[in-house]
Amino acid sequence: MFERLEQIEARYEDLGRQLADPEMIADQQKYQKVAKQHRDLEGVVEKFREYRGVMNGIADARGMLHESDAEIREMAAQELAELEPRQPGIEEELKLLLLPKDPNDEKNVVIEIRAGTGGDEASLFAAEVFRMYSRYAELRRWKVEVLSSSDSSVGGLKEVIAIIEGDRVYSQLKYESGVHRVQRVPATETQGRVHTSAVTVAVLPEAEDVDVKIEAKDLRIDTFCSSGPGGQSVNTTYSAVRITHLPTNTVVSCQDEKSQIKNREKGMRVLRSRLYEMEMERQQQAQAKERKQQVGSGDRSEKIRTYNFPQNRLTDHRIGLTLHQLTDVMDGKLQSVVDALITHFNAERLKAEGEPVA
Repeated sequence: MFERLEQIEARYEDLGRQLADPEMIADQQKYQKVAKQHRDLEGVVEKFREYRGVMNGIADARGMLHESDAEIREMAAQELAELEPRQPGIEEELKLLLLPKDPNDEKNVVIEIRAGTGGDEASLFAAEVFRMYSRYAELRRWKVEVLSSSDSSVGGLKEVIAIIEGDRVYSQLKYESGVHRVQRVPATETQGRVHTSAVTVAVLPEAEDVDVKIEAKDLRIDTFCSSGPGGQSVNTTYSAVRITHLPTNTVVSCQDEKSQIKNREKGMRVLRSRLYEMEMERQQQAQAKERKQQVGSGDRSEKIRTYNFPQNRLTDHRIGLTLHQLTDVMDGKLQSVVDALITHFNAERLKAEGEPVA
């Protein structure tokens, strides 16, 4: 591990020298590429230098324990008491930093939320879950753009598809895919009984043109009159778009915009992301070790979380996390849950890295 860290540090220093070269500065495209490589290595190098400083401090302090001066020996013992407990933690952080990066972590996401079992109550909860993610995005200074939505008769959402854009969105939201179950007393319940309903959440990394190649001959594009609220243009212009990817029979509809061109652009963004996810799942199924590291994170049939309103309790069943702060979470204060999931799945990846290949 340490030989690899020294190679990374040498590469980091070389990139730093390149960035100071006037010729490099003059070529902005190349400069940006090298600057990104330099930034990507910065966290590992800083942590390695911190580790080296701690290890040098420990070695020096141990050497001073043999000094004849009692005061120096006492200082050395205090130094060791401070430095030695830091060593294992920094080593774990370095191991995490050296894990292969998820190439999708930097991407924006397409999030799809659908009401499941529970009828009207499920649609109301779907709207609340979308608001939760929207508020979380606002706190993270991300941008949310609705691509399509379908309202229920009680003011909830049967389905909503949106793009969330910002810094490392997928890295934070990738463990949110799955079935989210809600337990509470519906407003229409006269006897105060707790009902259980559910919504499904899918988080897909937004695919770029370079990630997924879509041939024009593989698409069937139909236009139709939009429905639902929207003013005079509803049911009078063929602005809504339905895109069918023939090889996979994947269908995407978009009618949020009054412009057919804009609806088509939005629909293609969703289609690319769905096809990209299909390809990722195909690759993961061919890699048993990678599937083990994921620990079922992509299985949408899996109940991942319960929101119990009478007890103000959130439980994430995958990691055994329970928080009695449901009101805050539903208001977008989701970071403690996100951090706990990232920590857990990183630990699983570390364990998998340490296991011999079968």
